[in-house]
Amino acid sequence: MCSKLLSMRSLIQPTNAILRQVLICQNKTTPNLKTFTTSPVTCVNFFNKLPAEKLWKSVTSVSNAGAKKGRGKGAGRIRIRDLNRGQVIGVGKINMLWPGLSAPVIRGRELLKQQRLPDDPDRMEKIIQLRDSMTKFRRIRLSPIERGWSGSRMPGRSIGAPDPIGEDVFTGFDTKVLQLRSLLIMKGSLGRTRNYQAMVVTGNGQGLAGFGLGRAKEAPAALRKAKNRAGQKLMHFEIYNGHTIFHDFYTAFGKTKIFVQKKNEGYGLKCHRAIKEICQAIGIKDLRAKMEGSNNLQHIVKAFFIGLLQQRSHQQLAEEKKLHLVEYRAENEYFPKVVASPSEVRTKEEIPKDETLDFTQYVMNDKVILKKKKFPPFYESMPHYKLHLKKYEKYRNHEKIRLNLKSEYGEVKSFLTDKYPEEKVETET
Repeated sequence: MCSKLLSMRSLIQPTNAILRQVLICQNKTTPNLKTFTTSPVTCVNFFNKLPAEKLWKSVTSVSNAGAKKGRGKGAGRIRIRDLNRGQVIGVGKINMLWPGLSAPVIRGRELLKQQRLPDDPDRMEKIIQLRDSMTKFRRIRLSPIERGWSGSRMPGRSIGAPDPIGEDVFTGFDTKVLQLRSLLIMKGSLGRTRNYQAMVVTGNGQGLAGFGLGRAKEAPAALRKAKNRAGQKLMHFEIYNGHTIFHDFYTAFGKTKIFVQKKNEGYGLKCHRAIKEICQAIGIKDLRAKMEGSNNLQHIVKAFFIGLLQQRSHQQLAEEKKLHLVEYRAENEYFPKVVASPSEVRTKEEIPKDETLDFTQYVMNDKVILKKKKFPPFYESMPHYKLHLKKYEKYRNHEKIRLNLKSEYGEVKSFLTDKYPEEKVETET
């Protein structure tokens, strides 16, 4: 007991001296004494000055110059680790039970006390294994149906129907992403900031469709904005016979030119992938589109929607020209069939000589699709090719040779046909 009192005395004496100095300073009896403060002094360094997010950024990020050169890409890059993951409050190297922290204060009728629990020797190994699993680069695996135009990227993928507006619900609608790109905007106060821009098309496959643009700081927010705007700007398009457009048409936006052709049932969609997604959203199944000029995706979408809105029904075309609209089909042996008749028909004398009467030329606004000249293969001008034709001349009545000649030249002909063309005699029935 004496030893304890003696040790306490050594602590009491300095504190009394400190109090005496404080009282003297307050009374200002001795101006030569120095004052002191009791404010806590913190040790500030690089590791506790910045938050964890900025510290990880200094390790994992790449400079702007390095990013332009393509550095920091691939699966081998350093990834951010969450060091709090796997840690349990109140549990450390020494496993202790802390009432009110890692366990309740009262369990049933028993008041818990602080006590040491048995140690877990594999605790650090488990935490290290968990941290190492965070750095592994996982590729998103999608089924072939869910995939977009380029693997797991967003363009071409479905993101569902637009969000309901009040009591209006978009049942039967599906939204496809056409474009998702990041934009770098330079601002005076914030510097270089990154935004995302998305372009989508939504439709129910029965004539209702619309497209929308969205811009936000994050990609999911931009997609949601674009989807909801597309749902608010729906347009109705009439589908001829439930599978194609009414007629061929030419449309343009900016420097993008599109020539759209009406096709028979079963032909399919042979066009740009963005136009294909729009046709599927509307419900068009058979169509061919030839594109010229700029490949700007936003211009392609806008031009195609303008062309669809400008197309006219057969009755409207007949009323415009004040002439009968007649259709010829190969399956009907080119027998003329009147599709639409106007309320007032012009006579032959009322039609000007310079008026366009060809239907395709009229609906295409006198525009013609560019068809590049097909040059013959280089080997056809060589002497060995003539020897080849002479050699196979005697086999031209064989079934496979006949098929090849018909597919390549359109008829079964001799190797001398180009040099000495035969006169075609038309037989009358």
